[in-house]
Amino acid sequence: MEEKIYSVSYERFIADNDLEAVYLPDLPQNLTISSTRVNRPGLQFAGFYDHYEAERVQIIGRVEHVYLSQLSESERAKALETFFATKPVGVVFTTNQEIFPVCVELAERYGVPLLKTEERTSEIMAAIISYLNVQLGPRITRHGVLVEVYGEGVLLLGDSGIGKSENAIELVKRGHRLIADDAVEIKKVSKRALVGSAPEIIRHYVELRGIGIVDVRRLFGMGSVKDTEKIDLIINLEQWENGKMYDRIGLDTETTEILGIKIPSITIPVSPGRNLAVIVEIAAMNNRQKKMGYDTAKEFNKRLMEQMGI
Repeated sequence: MEEKIYSVSYERFIADNDLEAVYLPDLPQNLTISSTRVNRPGLQFAGFYDHYEAERVQIIGRVEHVYLSQLSESERAKALETFFATKPVGVVFTTNQEIFPVCVELAERYGVPLLKTEERTSEIMAAIISYLNVQLGPRITRHGVLVEVYGEGVLLLGDSGIGKSENAIELVKRGHRLIADDAVEIKKVSKRALVGSAPEIIRHYVELRGIGIVDVRRLFGMGSVKDTEKIDLIINLEQWENGKMYDRIGLDTETTEILGIKIPSITIPVSPGRNLAVIVEIAAMNNRQKKMGYDTAKEFNKRLMEQMGI
């Protein structure tokens, strides 16, 4: 199956990264970026174009600018024309450096977006890479609820009617934050991280059977919601089955794979009288504790073995 390619408009790219447009060949909403990678074209100005990709945003920092400044006017014009003739997806001058007049002329001739920023090169590169990874990363939509509990992103999965939304409202009442209810858009932002959010149309809303749609942000305040959150733990909710063996110690580490990334997961049986909100809180704190290097189940097992003399 061919991987779907996503894009972000220049309108959002400029606004979200606080960039200034020097020249755009079209309306910013009509221009797009589809690659998460960026490039500093120092080698290209020296004439080396092997493995060069015009689909990348090109960052001209202080080093590249000084190199171009030291060339004669004719050499600089030739190097820049060869570069702009490749029609890069965009060129960004950093650190409020002076843009050579020939750059504007060439951008207009070849239809290349030309931008500038006052940010330092390393800072804006890191910001743009992070931004494009989020905006353009592979994604899927899962039926579930995503909440932030004690700083941990917890994705609640389970059959319809199992109580995911009710549990989310109870967690919000206890001071935690809602990210998404019913549909969770999950993006792969790196080889080890997934970030979840809600579709724009249902953001901050929760559906409660018997009541209907409620606006969590208006009911509980701005501190009760969040737009995005990294997914740290997956909790599968299922109806309690008599006779089924459930993990009572926690020695076995389960994971759920989403977009090629394995996320720690646990299964919690649901039955009348169980306080799910408290259980989810404990699960989140326990997962955080494991990441900090302390595993209660392993520590308990170690003490038990010592007690038994094994």
